[in-house]
Amino acid sequence: MSRYARQIALPEFGQAGQDRLAAAHVLVIGAGGLAAPVLPYLVGAGVGRITLMDGDRVSLSNLHRQVLFRMADIGQPKAEIAAAHMAALNPDCRVSAITEPLDPVNAPGHVAAADLVLDCADSFAASYVLSDTCLAQGKPLISASVVGTSGYCGGFCGGAPSLRALFPDLPDRLGSCDADGVLGPSVGVIGSLQAQMALAILAGTEPDPLGQLITFDAIGHRFGGFRFDRAPEPERGFGFIAPAQVAPDDWIVDLRAEGEPGPALPDATRHSVTDFDTLRPQGPRAVLACRSGLRSWQAAARLRGHWDGEIALIALGDLQQEADTCEP
Repeated sequence: MSRYARQIALPEFGQAGQDRLAAAHVLVIGAGGLAAPVLPYLVGAGVGRITLMDGDRVSLSNLHRQVLFRMADIGQPKAEIAAAHMAALNPDCRVSAITEPLDPVNAPGHVAAADLVLDCADSFAASYVLSDTCLAQGKPLISASVVGTSGYCGGFCGGAPSLRALFPDLPDRLGSCDADGVLGPSVGVIGSLQAQMALAILAGTEPDPLGQLITFDAIGHRFGGFRFDRAPEPERGFGFIAPAQVAPDDWIVDLRAEGEPGPALPDATRHSVTDFDTLRPQGPRAVLACRSGLRSWQAAARLRGHWDGEIALIALGDLQQEADTCEP
């Protein structure tokens, strides 16, 4: 047990905490910048099993912050490369790689198999899908986001309020690493906070990080935070579905511009967000689709103002997943 002697020596951790880590199964969504510190710290600490899910491949622009990867890894599946590196770090931990993105269809099964979920994804839609799924199943979720030089990390669900309870509305614009840039150390700080929260939950140490949000601003070198244990769940949120879940009688709207790249959406009509101030759906359920889900959410908010039917959102993504977005 010399590998874990330094953490077992902690009175709030001990052998009981180490045993809980060894028996745990953690689901990590995303193998990018946030996962770069999360994975080595969880694997190094002796977590028994990790399922790592990411459909992206390593690109050159990842390397300044996604420090799990090397030049030789460019073009290779992130999940597989990260899992191989972690196997070399600690053979006690089994890391299984899934080289496909999370979506509303596969999320419930993967979440159900895990004891704890870490949202290291680069998509606000994936974050809300995870939160909805974890809330329904009572599973704890550690979700984080970094854009530019600042970010947050929080403990949701598993008895605490969900991501929707804390962020029921979206901003007019989502930040991205492409448009706003990002500093590698900022991502490293937030990812380390995710790992620390995860170890606290798995080992059962106090205080409980569920219901707590921590913020970090790299330029000002400032940490902040607050608890949100009593945040109410919104009565009616807009849920995400996968294209395969579209029903024959759905009214499908594509909010992307003509010629905008991305997967095709058969049988969809095309509208802009502002059209939904007056549009009325031609079916029992309105299904609104765009690349990231932001325009779909904005259109749904406008539609809800004058229509009380069911609304579902689709985040279509790109033909090849972007490696450099850091929503939500």
